[in-house]
Amino acid sequence: MAEAAWAALPRWRWPAILPWAEPLARRREAVAGNLLRLGEADPAAVDLVFASYGRYWAESLRLPRLSRGEIVAGVRREGWHHLDDALAGGKGAIAALPHLGGWDWGGAYLAASGYRASVVVEGLRPPELLAWFAGLRRRVGLEVITVGTGAATASLRSLAANRVVCLLADRVVEGVAGVDVELFGAPARLPAGPVSLALRAGAPLLPAAVYFDEATGSHLAVVRPPLRLQRLGRFRDDVRRGTQVLASELEALIGAAPVQWHVLAPVWAANPRPARASAQPQPPA
Repeated sequence: MAEAAWAALPRWRWPAILPWAEPLARRREAVAGNLLRLGEADPAAVDLVFASYGRYWAESLRLPRLSRGEIVAGVRREGWHHLDDALAGGKGAIAALPHLGGWDWGGAYLAASGYRASVVVEGLRPPELLAWFAGLRRRVGLEVITVGTGAATASLRSLAANRVVCLLADRVVEGVAGVDVELFGAPARLPAGPVSLALRAGAPLLPAAVYFDEATGSHLAVVRPPLRLQRLGRFRDDVRRGTQVLASELEALIGAAPVQWHVLAPVWAANPRPARASAQPQPPA
C-alpha cells in the first residue's frame, strides 16, 4: 500500500511535505514534548506517532484511486446523528478536528456519503505544492478553501449553502488569528476561526475526530454534540470563551489516542523537555 501511495507523489515534492524536511531529531523532540504534556512519557510512543503519521500519508495519497464504496466501507461512525441534526437546521455545520488519525479519509468519507463538504487548508509554498494538495482533495469531491484573504467569506458562503465546513482546530498556522486558552493544563494558542465562524453564521460547531482502528485497519469517525456558544459581550471575548470550551473537547478527542496526534511542532511555548534519548531516531528492527 505504501509503495503505491508514494508512487503517486512526484519526487520533486517529497522534501516539501515529509516531516524529515526539517532535522528529524528536532521533530522527534517536539513530538516527545507534546506527548509529555499529555502524560505520555514512554519514549516508544514517539515512534508510534511517526508510524501513525506514515499511515496517514499512505492513505491520503491512495484516496483519489479508491471507489466511493471502498472509502465508505473503511469507516465506522459514532455520534453521526449530531451532524445530521445540525444540517437539518439549514445553516450548515462546522466540524472542528485535531490533526488526529486519518482526517483526510474523514473528508473523503463525507463526500462519498453524499454530504456537501468544504475543507479549509493551510497555505503552502511553493504555490504549485498547494495546488497539488488542493487537487487531491477536489478529486475526492471536496471544495477547498485556502487560509488567507477571503477564507472567512468563502466559509460563510459554504455554511449559507448548508454545507459542512471542516477545519483543523488544534494548531495556529501562518495567516490565522489565534486565541489564548488552556490546553491539557498549560497555556496554548488555538485558531479563532471555528468559534468565530459559528458565532457569525449561527451554525452548529461540532468537535470531531477520525481515528485509525488498529484492530480492523479501518477508521472510527466520531462526531460530538454541538458546543453551546453564546453572545454575551464583546465578540472577541465570546470567541475566547467558546474556544476554551472547544479546547476541552479537543483534550478528550486527542487524549483518547495520543499516539495518533500528528503535530510535529511544539504546541506549547513551555513544552516539557523530554529525555534526550527520546528525541533520537530508533534503528529499524
